[in-house]
Amino acid sequence: MAVQLAAMLKEGTKKSHTMAENTGFVSCFLKGVVEKASYRKLVADLYFVYEAMEEEMAKLKNHPVVGPIYFEELNRESTLEQDLAYYFGSDWKSQIKPSEPAKAYVRRIHEVATSQPELLVGHAYTRYLGDLSGGQILKNIAQKAMNLGDKDGVAFYNFEAIDDEKAFKVKYRAAMDNLPVDQAMAERIVDEANDAFGMNMHVFKELEGNLVAAIGKVLFGFLTRRQRAGSTEEGATAVI
Repeated sequence: MAVQLAAMLKEGTKKSHTMAENTGFVSCFLKGVVEKASYRKLVADLYFVYEAMEEEMAKLKNHPVVGPIYFEELNRESTLEQDLAYYFGSDWKSQIKPSEPAKAYVRRIHEVATSQPELLVGHAYTRYLGDLSGGQILKNIAQKAMNLGDKDGVAFYNFEAIDDEKAFKVKYRAAMDNLPVDQAMAERIVDEANDAFGMNMHVFKELEGNLVAAIGKVLFGFLTRRQRAGSTEEGATAVI
């Protein structure tokens, strides 16, 4: 009897998914509080993560477990390169480096690809299904919050090679359910997916400090302007 891996992943990562959405950075993002400097650092971190994951999955495209869920139309590395060029300019490669949490995330991807490739399924599920499920919502939020054009800095969310995202997710889940894994391996893949959520949360938390600092600067500037305006009004009253 085939293992229902897609359902196991969905059920087994519910708590981690909720925790990730409740991190300060993501919570602010979903409320439309997006600061461009913090966001472009996220894009840079994601670039290193997807570069590693897609490099390893391409190497393993003939692997019996990894191969069936390797769909080139999902690849995000090139779209992230477009976004990085928008945020940093044509010399973006010389300006970016991964945060410490992103470095740890990348190391883990390379590690499992070498030692136990089956676990890459957990990483692919965590990133790609999330991108397909909430991508358009996040794209709209980013565009409104940062006053972006239709394609400016949001190529990451556009799956040009996928006509029907809902139908593709059905196809992807069916591919996961047909993978030649037993119950024990399926459980290990779920555990790895939860770890992947944790790694994403560490990336988000690293960005929270930048976001809080940026919001603090805005508030400080606003309060300073208010104080200056108040001082002027008081001075005018005294003269009168």
